[in-house]
Parts: sequence; C-alpha cells; structure tokens
Amino acid sequence: MANSEDLFKNIISHAKEYGFIFQSSEIYDGLSAVYDYGQNGSLLKNNIREYWWKAMVQLNENITGIDAAIFMHPTTWKASGHVDAFNDPLIDNRDSKKRYRADVLIEEHVAKIEAKIEKEVEKAAKRFENFDAVLYRTTNPRVAEYQKKIDEINLRFKTALETGDLAEVKQIIVDCEIVDPVSGTRNWTDVRQFNLMFSTQMGSVTEDANVIYLRPETAQGIFVNFLNVQKTGRMKIPFGIAQTGKAFRNEIVARQFIFRMREFEQMEMQYFVKPGTEMEWYNRWKEKRMNWHRTLGIPAEKYRFHDHLKLAHYANAACDIEFEFPFGFKELEGIHSRTDFDLKNHEKFSGKKLQYFDTDDNQNYIPYVVETSIGLDRMFLAVLSHSYKEEKFASANPSSGGLSDGSKRVVLQIPPFLAPIKVGVFPLVAKDGLPEKAHEIFNTLRYEQQCFYEEKDTIGRRYRRQDAIGTPYCITIDHQTLQDNTVTLRDRDTMQQERINVSEVSRVVNEKVDVRQWLKRL
Repeated sequence: MANSEDLFKNIISHAKEYGFIFQSSEIYDGLSAVYDYGQNGSLLKNNIREYWWKAMVQLNENITGIDAAIFMHPTTWKASGHVDAFNDPLIDNRDSKKRYRADVLIEEHVAKIEAKIEKEVEKAAKRFENFDAVLYRTTNPRVAEYQKKIDEINLRFKTALETGDLAEVKQIIVDCEIVDPVSGTRNWTDVRQFNLMFSTQMGSVTEDANVIYLRPETAQGIFVNFLNVQKTGRMKIPFGIAQTGKAFRNEIVARQFIFRMREFEQMEMQYFVKPGTEMEWYNRWKEKRMNWHRTLGIPAEKYRFHDHLKLAHYANAACDIEFEFPFGFKELEGIHSRTDFDLKNHEKFSGKKLQYFDTDDNQNYIPYVVETSIGLDRMFLAVLSHSYKEEKFASANPSSGGLSDGSKRVVLQIPPFLAPIKVGVFPLVAKDGLPEKAHEIFNTLRYEQQCFYEEKDTIGRRYRRQDAIGTPYCITIDHQTLQDNTVTLRDRDTMQQERINVSEVSRVVNEKVDVRQWLKRL
C-alpha cells in the first residue's frame, strides 16, 4: 500500500476516474473548494444520508425531521452570533503569499509533537517484553518533556482564544518556530479575524434589496421552527428535530479535497431537553453517535473523541468524533451542549416566546439543547478512504475472473448497503441467448436494488470495474444457466463464486444488502 500522502492522491484520482467526484466547473478550470458528485458519488452520498436519517428519525419515536429553507431572515444570524462571532483567525506568510488558519498551524504543530511521543512509545515497545505503554508515558523523561510542551502550548492557545488575544496567537506561532510549508520561512503577518458567511441580496432592485446570508449551518432553521414542530407534532420534551441540507462557508483555507469545502452538506439533530439534564443527554448522545459510526464495520481505533479546548459562545460542553483520514485524525462529527443560548436569543431578537410548557412540572421554560452535527461530505470521504484497497495477488485466483500471478486490483470495500450499485448483471458472452436471459434477471432486480448491466469486454474486466466502484455482488449468466436455470453469484471482497437458482437471486441479493442488518446493531 502507498504511503499516506500517495494513498490520498490515489483516492482523489480514483474518485474522478470512476464517477464519484468531479471538480466543479472543470471545463472552465474549476472553482476552488467546490465539487460535484458524479453518477456513483451521488448514489453513495444518498445512501449515507438515508442511513443517517433512518438511524436518527425512523428509529427514534421522539425525533422528527424538517427541511428548512436556505435563505433566512438576516436577523437570524445576528441572534445566533454568526454576524459578530463567526470568524477564523488567519495569518499570511509574506514570502509565499499564502494564507493559513492560525489555529490549524498550531494544532498541526502539536500533532507533530504527539507523533514524536507515539514514535518513542513504539520504539520502546519493541525493546521490552510485557511493555506497559501507560507507565512509560508517565515515567520516561523524553516523553514527559514532549507532553509538557504540548500542555504549555494548549494552555496558552486556549487562553488566547478565550480572551480574543490575536497577538498572543501569533506569538505562539513565533515561539513554536512554525514555518510556512511552502516558503520554509517564518515571515508572518499579524493574525486577523475573517467572517466566513457568504452574503447576497434579496430584492428586484439593487437599491431596495436587503442583505441576506447563505446559511453557514442548518441548525438555525431548526431553532426558529422549534414551536412549530413542537405544537403541530405534539412533541413532549425530551425530543429532537433532525435536518439534512446544504450550508455555505467562505473558507479562505480550503484544502484536503472534500474535507473542507465552501459548499457542503450537514446532517444535524437538535435534541431539546429540560434544563439541568443536558449533561446526561450530552454523554448519551456521545455514545449513541459513536455507536452509529461503528456499525459501519470500520475498526474502532479509526475513531476517537476529542474535547474542545475552547468552547463556542453557545456551549457548556463540546467534543468531536475524529476519524483517521489518510492525512491524520480530523473532525468528522461534533456533539455540543448548546445550553439555551439559541432559543433565548431568538426569543430576544424576535420578541416571540419560544418556551415549552412542561405539564409534568406545571411550568414554562426555555429548553436546553444537545446537538449532533456531522458533515455528509466528510462522512463520504471517511467511507471512501477506508474502503479503498490496492490488492496484489501472488498467484492466479480462478474465482477472481482472470487475475494472474502478480496482478493487481483496486477495490472499494464499501458496506454493501451503502454501495452505489448493489449488483452487476453480466451475460458471459453477448450471444447465444445469454443477453436476453440476463436482461430478464436485470429487469426483475432493478425494481428492488440499484443494478448495473454490461455485456462489453471480458468477464474479468467487468469484475474489475465493479470492484473499483464498490459493487458488492455480480451475477453472471452463462450457458449452464440455459440448461439448469442457475447463475454465478460473485462476492466482491472474497471473489468467491457460488451457483444459485434464478428463482433465488432476488431473495439472496436483497438479504445480503439489507440495511436492517446494520440498523439492528444500533
């Protein structure tokens, strides 16, 4: 397998070659940090979104869903704090003329020190039997020194962010001797704040138009509809409102493919609870959301919790579920205890009461909120990057459809229920009545699953193409099919083949890709 940097490049190349993701407006040289989902990418994205929706809304009787508009009254964003506080601290290098997020530079520097600790631990583990990694981390002088540096940087950084001391943020960069990765110099400008919201105008005449914003998050559409949903749905606290949809952020430093984009999609749920119970629900939702990720079959060590150093202005607790992408552990999902900040501020700015009458306690109160927010595009990248495998075979494998000694294949081992195409249907040759029989099977299956039909090329090459887009099963119709009404069912991951009766094809395929197998793990 290639190293992490080469692996990520291979994944990006594969995503384009096989119709998952294209650069937006590519024929016009593209638009930075904006991407289009191709024929296979849109199917995979839809399947991930549907799995989240089923787990969040369908399986929870006290969670319902909405689809709020992208455009909202501009006062919404004043009340939410986005107009005044939705900023990134940016710093420029005078030599490379490149702009960076100051917080990311510091976090990456800390990550390098953490990597040194891990290297020391790995080296020690190879030298000693019955190695105690926890004891080593607390007693080894070199590791202790590294950890001391990390703690000092984190404390300074947290204090600087909480007090808004941008000069101190720059001083941390200077003291850590962080260099520009392009120019290799430390010729930094001062740190400045940059608001991330896109603004536009609503109105037929420019002079009369009102400035409005493209929403930077979907959560506010839920908050302003809190009472609408609660009353019409007769919802009783605790209850949740879920939503998926597009959000927009004017990211100056957008990189790492679809990990950070200017137009992206969120899957969010706001859970309304009685004040004083928010930490109990916060911890519950941390575990529930981590469990959702683990149902995908991705190893547990690929995930970790990361508590926020600096809490957002609306939160009293916050953490991220981080995933180990090819470029390291990065945020995949956020869980936040938002207190009553949002509803209280919308009540203040709108002049409308946003309170809940608790019949059990016979009192009115503004609920507290626990939020789970996951980026659909990041989840897409997590599934894609983990499922991507480059395999080399030492000897011929008869069941693989023609792989010879030393040959390779690229396969996406996507969980079957998420795969863009569930089954490929192939006549062995395009004659002798095989295409007609294959079309008969295809026309039955496509009412139940997303299927693909192809009769061009050798069967081995057709298998390779389906492996590359993650199709879990392929059905081959051959001359034996015309004799005994059986077909070959090939498994993507094992490349094993079995003969099954045509009458069993629909049942077998449906069972193998049934999403309920995974939902029952929740």
